[in-house]
Amino acid sequence: MQGLLRLKRGQGMQASTIQSPMIGTALLTGSMICAQACGHLGRVRQNWNQIDPADFESSGESANHNPFDTIPGVSAPTGRLNVQICFPMSETQRNVGRQDGREPSDLRAFSVDWDPMGFALSSVIVRTGRTTVLCSVCQEDGVPRWRRDQGLGWLSAEYRLLPGSTPDRQRRELMKLSGRTQEIQRLIGRSLRAAIDMKALGENTLLIDCDVIQADAGTRTAAITGAWLALQKACERLVEQGRISTNPVVNQVAAVSVGLLDGHPLLDLDYSEDSRADVDLNVVMNNAGDLLELQGTAEGAPFSRQQLNSLLDLAEPGLKQLMAAQLKALQED
Repeated sequence: MQGLLRLKRGQGMQASTIQSPMIGTALLTGSMICAQACGHLGRVRQNWNQIDPADFESSGESANHNPFDTIPGVSAPTGRLNVQICFPMSETQRNVGRQDGREPSDLRAFSVDWDPMGFALSSVIVRTGRTTVLCSVCQEDGVPRWRRDQGLGWLSAEYRLLPGSTPDRQRRELMKLSGRTQEIQRLIGRSLRAAIDMKALGENTLLIDCDVIQADAGTRTAAITGAWLALQKACERLVEQGRISTNPVVNQVAAVSVGLLDGHPLLDLDYSEDSRADVDLNVVMNNAGDLLELQGTAEGAPFSRQQLNSLLDLAEPGLKQLMAAQLKALQED
C-alpha cells in the first residue's frame, strides 16, 4: 500500500512514545472484553497517499463472536504526544475557557501503546485525554454465508463499555445489545470498511473489537482512530505471514468530535463539555479529505448551515493532526 511505512514487527508489549509538535501527554491503563459482531459493506477509495452510557457518548447477517467474560488488568506505560493549534482562531473563540485549559481548536492529549494482547493478530490501546479504548483485530478464514464465492472479504466490528469504564459500573451486554451499542459498532464497521479493498482481502473476515477502558466522551471516535491503527498493523502482518498477497488497506481513517457550547465551536469535547453541548457532531474522514460519516445532533435548539460549516472547518485540521499521529505511531512501533 502506498503512503505507509513497512516496519518490522515484534510480539509483546511495546510502548509507542510519540514526540510530535501536534499532540500532548497521557497515561494509559487497560482491560478487555469481546461481544457480538456486525457491519455493512462500506465504500472503497483506491490510492491514498447506573449512569446511562448514552451520557458518555454497528451490522451484518449474524454475529461473528460469542460473548465471553474477561479478566481486567491490561496496563500500559506512558505515551507522549504534543498538540498545537493548526489554524487561527477569532477573539471570540479564544475567549472560550475550557476546564482542561485547551484552546477551542486543541485536541486532547493522544497516545498509543502497541500489542497489549499477545494472541490477537494486532492490538492497540489508544487514549484521547482520559478516554481510553482497547482495539484489537482477529482474522477468521472464510466470510459470512451471504458473502461466499464472490472472492471478497468482510470486516465486522464490536464495541463495548467495560464495567468499570464509567463512574457507575456498566453491566455487561450479554443477551441483548443496547441501541447505543448497536449504533456505535455499526459506525465503526462502516468507517473501517471504507478503508479496505475487499477483493485484496480475499475470502477472509477481519473482526474488530473496541472495548472502552475509560469513558470521558468521544469513545466512538477514539475507537475508530485506534481501530484503524490496529487494522493497518494486522493487514501488514497477514502479508508478512503469506496469508494474503497485498495489503488491502487503501485509505487512512480517523474520527473526532466537535460541538457547539454556548454558541462556540469546540474540538474534541470531553464529558464536561459534551454533557452541556448545544450541538454534538462526530466526523469521520479519510486521508483524501473525503467525509465517511457525519453524526450530528441538535441537543437544544436547531443549528444553522453556517454553524455546521464552522464545525466541519474545525474538525478537518484536527483530523489531519490525528492522521499524522497515526502514521508516526506506525513508524515508531
